[in-house]
Amino acid sequence: MTDPHAAHVEDVTDDDPVVEIGPGRVRGSWRGAAGEAGASAAFLGIPFAQAPVGDLRFAAPVAPEPWEGVRDAREYGATAQRGDLGPTLIPEPSVPGDATLNVNVYTPRPGDRAAGLPVLVYIHGGGYVAGSPASPWYDGRAFNRDGVVTVTISYRLGFDGFGHIVGAPSNRGVRDWLAALEWVQTAIAAFGGDPGSVTIAGQSAGGGAVLTLVGMPAAQHLFHAAWALSPALGDVAAERARTLSAKLANLAGVAPTRDGFASVGEDRLHSLQEEASNPDSRDRMAGVQAILDEGLPWGPMIDGDLLTQPTVASIRSGVGAGKPLVLGTTDDEFTMATDSARKTLRFIPVGLALAKLRVPRGTRRAYLAANGPQRRKGTAAMIGRFVTDRVFRSGVVRTAEARTEAAGSAPTWVYRFAWPSPTRTWALHCLDVPFWFDCLDADGVAALAGDDPPRSLAAELHGSAAAFVRESDPGWAPWRDGQTRVFGGDPSAPEVLADGYASVRPLV
Repeated sequence: MTDPHAAHVEDVTDDDPVVEIGPGRVRGSWRGAAGEAGASAAFLGIPFAQAPVGDLRFAAPVAPEPWEGVRDAREYGATAQRGDLGPTLIPEPSVPGDATLNVNVYTPRPGDRAAGLPVLVYIHGGGYVAGSPASPWYDGRAFNRDGVVTVTISYRLGFDGFGHIVGAPSNRGVRDWLAALEWVQTAIAAFGGDPGSVTIAGQSAGGGAVLTLVGMPAAQHLFHAAWALSPALGDVAAERARTLSAKLANLAGVAPTRDGFASVGEDRLHSLQEEASNPDSRDRMAGVQAILDEGLPWGPMIDGDLLTQPTVASIRSGVGAGKPLVLGTTDDEFTMATDSARKTLRFIPVGLALAKLRVPRGTRRAYLAANGPQRRKGTAAMIGRFVTDRVFRSGVVRTAEARTEAAGSAPTWVYRFAWPSPTRTWALHCLDVPFWFDCLDADGVAALAGDDPPRSLAAELHGSAAAFVRESDPGWAPWRDGQTRVFGGDPSAPEVLADGYASVRPLV
């Protein structure tokens, strides 16, 4: 596959934004007329590393080669996600091509090296196996309007990005994040950004990536603040990573080495990685139980190199303590998944259902006592909330508490997104993203947020995000003993609760 951006464009006009960075010049496009209030320029598919194919397939990212002339940056670059995944909560299209390690830059001041605007770097989610930075929801124009340069980055996914391979560098996807952030340090001034004022953010696996970077000594010089939306941590144990790699190699019929895996086509490895990670493909709950017990199968691995200990432990030890941090979740990340079984689950006592999920008796009692309102909605709602709490919300509490234990920590702010979807019933996974980006008119938003989502809620959440990127303060009281800002909650209740995650604490 060829890289369509590599063709040099000769039809550059005076109206086209052209920026010069280390490897060469790039041509973007204006949204709105240059010089008009609210105008924003987009530069898409700029490589931060060479295409990870051939000898570079399982290698650490390698800096891009220089190019001559002007590189076209008006269309999204290739994505590590392949094929049509069907309907997804966030529209994240796959773009074919080999040059999958690229960034998209959105800026109101292209070429103005003196502008010194704060920078937001966003990492997409997708469980570390899917997702794409080419989503219309991730367009940075609203942040540009608020004086923030925005960058979205790509990275290798699944086994290619995170699988254990003898003879290959570990955590290749993590190394992609680092390389993209290094690119920001060297190139963002050309787009009007300040490399000394970089906030990283991401949602779901992208939120987990943010916390991984916060707790990673090797990343500390690359950003100054962080916002994690619905963070899903990887923290894959080295032994589990080796076991999964061996299982995948066995399924592929090759040795579990770099040469062995390199002999298997990308498409075949992608098709086998889910089979390798699912303990029983015939049992849907087996995969859920595995995630509850062990976490996500593919993701950042505790490799003894980049990651020497689990993320929360690293944060508790003081790594990243000086970085202001915001983190939070939606109230019911997973409950949509149990809705389809509510008729069956209504006949099963919730205590028994939790027992089947291996929740100890004492924990079950305390957890059910702390979740009376949710329990009254039925077993399906309660199990959905439990998985939400185990996978997402308990991690928020553990991270916030770890920050309070670390000496010299910068403030930590915690929030909940409580507005229920009019189309999907719950404050579900991904619902907060278009409000955070203030892109309620983007394609696909109505499917989750309805035809008339509250713009005042977008103004509140996006406004807090923009304020945090600019000023390192989202505008509410930091977490001390549980203080939590609630977005989209009961209008008669306080906006900031004394302990907004109290119902989760029995699981922490």
